[in-house]
Amino acid sequence: MGILQEFKEFAMRGNVVDMAVGVIIGGAFGKIVSSLVADVIMPPIGVLLGGVDFSDLAVTIQEASKTAEGTVIPAVVVSYGKFIQTVIDFTIVAGAVFLMIKILMSFKKKAEAAPEAPPAPSNEELLLTEIRDLLKK
Repeated sequence: MGILQEFKEFAMRGNVVDMAVGVIIGGAFGKIVSSLVADVIMPPIGVLLGGVDFSDLAVTIQEASKTAEGTVIPAVVVSYGKFIQTVIDFTIVAGAVFLMIKILMSFKKKAEAAPEAPPAPSNEELLLTEIRDLLKK
């Protein structure tokens, strides 16, 4: 039972929950970036390069064929166009994460730079101040 209790304490920590939310948001952000690259960025680049569709860029190592029994052997293809799209996806995601961390760190620096308010005087200091003021009178 001890291991289950330890796991429950670990899973309920704020960091684990925050990490889970980050992974979910990151997955959704990855889909958005993939769509941005595949549907918005790559078509104009393909037009600039003479109508090239990057998802179709590939080198065929072995053509598809049929055996004597009629079994189809699929073609062996190296799809380097999809790799190029994935590299662009990664670059955009890495840039966005870098900017987000940079912004968060600037907020943190501003919070650290803010001067702290002086601590309130203790009861003894207040009492001594009152005595001093009474003695002046």
